[in-house]
Amino acid sequence: MKIGGIQKVSLIDFPSKISCVLFTQGCNFCCPFCHNESLVLPDKFGPPMEEHEIFNFLNAKKGKIEAVVISGGEPTLQNDLEDFLKRIRELGFLTKLDTNGSRPEVLDSLYKAKLLDYVAMDIKHRFDRYAEIANVSVRIDDIKRSIDLIKNSGIDYEFRTTVVPAFHSSYDIRSIISQLSGAKRFVLQEFIPEHAINKNLNNGDSIFALHNKIVLRDIINFSKSYVGEFKIRAAN
Repeated sequence: MKIGGIQKVSLIDFPSKISCVLFTQGCNFCCPFCHNESLVLPDKFGPPMEEHEIFNFLNAKKGKIEAVVISGGEPTLQNDLEDFLKRIRELGFLTKLDTNGSRPEVLDSLYKAKLLDYVAMDIKHRFDRYAEIANVSVRIDDIKRSIDLIKNSGIDYEFRTTVVPAFHSSYDIRSIISQLSGAKRFVLQEFIPEHAINKNLNNGDSIFALHNKIVLRDIINFSKSYVGEFKIRAAN
């Protein structure tokens, strides 16, 4: 596993659990609003962490943290992800996967191996605008298959969209929500421009801003017809 970083303690990444977050290097998307350029752009990669270092840390944290989150980058690109998750489960930790949903065959394999306790999938945009956001060609059928796998897995999950004013109108957000009809949980995340790959993006007209609260309220009301739970994850 190519692990580019670790957040040793998190109270928000795994719902209701104290977790740590491991960040994998490499991604098959290059979204301009991504805030993890050191995990996405190869020329920004640092030396990956040694696996023995990671597992020494996890062994020392037994009883202090409950879960391990594998984020990125895009973790499903890692060839040894399944074996890595098995080792984590053998230590007694719950596991969560953050994914862009581009590799449903990997997701399906992890579900069948019973290696996941929670999955969070980033929904970048309406299906017809995915390639525009990802900056690569995207197999939308793979995105749709991942959505269906997650919804029907029996494992807890969330779909989430980071709202960037330059790319996401209120119409776009409604379209995204309708694409997820029947989902258990959908989260709107506030964009943080300071660390974005594209330094020209800003959050000036965000629906999270005070003057746009009425727009956000309308979106919340709209979501009630499509998803079981609608959550807002504003920047701290």
